[in-house]
Amino acid sequence: MIFFQALSIGEAVSRLMREDLPARFTAYDGSSAGAKDAPIGFHLRNERGLRYLVTAPGDLGLTRAYVSGDLDISGVHPGDPYEAIALLKGETAHRMPSASDIVAAVRALNLHNLVPPSPPPQEHLPRWRRAAEGLRHSFQRDAEAIQHHYDVSNRFYELVLGPTMAYTCALYERPEATLEEAQVAKFDLVCRKLALEPGQSLLDVGCGWGTMVLHAAREYGVRALGVTLSLEQAQWAKEAIDREGLSDLAEVRHLDYRDVVETGFDAVSSIGLTEHVGVRHYANYFTHLRHRLKPGGRLLNHSITRPHNGHQETGAFIDRYVFPDGELIGSGTIISAAQDIGLEVQHAENLRGHYALTLAEWSRNLVEHWDECVAEVGEGRARVWGLYLAGSRYGFEHGEVELHQVLATREGPQGPAEFPLRPDWTT
Repeated sequence: MIFFQALSIGEAVSRLMREDLPARFTAYDGSSAGAKDAPIGFHLRNERGLRYLVTAPGDLGLTRAYVSGDLDISGVHPGDPYEAIALLKGETAHRMPSASDIVAAVRALNLHNLVPPSPPPQEHLPRWRRAAEGLRHSFQRDAEAIQHHYDVSNRFYELVLGPTMAYTCALYERPEATLEEAQVAKFDLVCRKLALEPGQSLLDVGCGWGTMVLHAAREYGVRALGVTLSLEQAQWAKEAIDREGLSDLAEVRHLDYRDVVETGFDAVSSIGLTEHVGVRHYANYFTHLRHRLKPGGRLLNHSITRPHNGHQETGAFIDRYVFPDGELIGSGTIISAAQDIGLEVQHAENLRGHYALTLAEWSRNLVEHWDECVAEVGEGRARVWGLYLAGSRYGFEHGEVELHQVLATREGPQGPAEFPLRPDWTT
């Protein structure tokens, strides 16, 4: 353990890091640490920020201080702090102090009252406190989690996501494609994988603002039903359907996918829902979707995955500030779950690199529209989004997370569903 005498905040940081700090750190007591010419700087503005850091060491404490405005970052825009996150996740990962070192530093800083400050209002309850909202992935608790993230402001999402209002990984058929072109290409790929044709029916679960529903109805002449747990998404989607004059083909309901009772759909798409389902519920999830399909129908599951199939809890930042109760697992587990309930998996594809490009574009939009985004949702929530988008981009770039599309079919009346010898969506 490092021995500490009475220290300034800057001196404590220098000793805790054990090596030269790769960024400039300054504090409200006038102290500092790190190189003066470092491109990235962190400024601790007050004691509340310090208490956040020492009572929740790691990502959670940093997030609380930053979202509250008690910690500022210079050298990056708050809408895209990618370089600062890359510095913290890469350069300093091996330099983090031990718990005993942190305790010694706290004593040296004369912080006697270590009652944690109240978390910022943008923070959701910890998992153990959410029991009052129901069991994990119960109808009520899932609704609360979805509302926490999605029922923020449709205008905010328009500014960040762009005209397509698509909040899932895009498909870049060429690196220079625009975000809008890439999102259209993604939805078109899903339609082609599902072999949609005029007159067929599609169920899109977790439909967001209805972009898949609209694309399938407009471009393929399909009767499409979308369901979402977000009331604001459903209202926005209904207005978009009416504007385009597609109400005879397209519908979006404010509904849990488990409450869909219609059956006989030619195809089912699930784009970005599996992350909210819960791994232990996969069997029920795929069973429910299989029962919505007619014999011989196709299911396309598009979801964020891990590069392994072992259990790994979502980090505190994502769980408290972004996707409460979200769960990720490897594509192998998803494929096994689909197979185990009788679906035949025909194809799987990893779009990890495409999501990194998508997130970079969303960050660019947030930077470009920063003032309007702050006016819409407040600076604290806008800062959360800056961290979330940039941190997620880092994760996809470095293989910490992936994105898989898994295509499966339900057996037909005479056995396995008809399927081409080679994929027909690439022609």
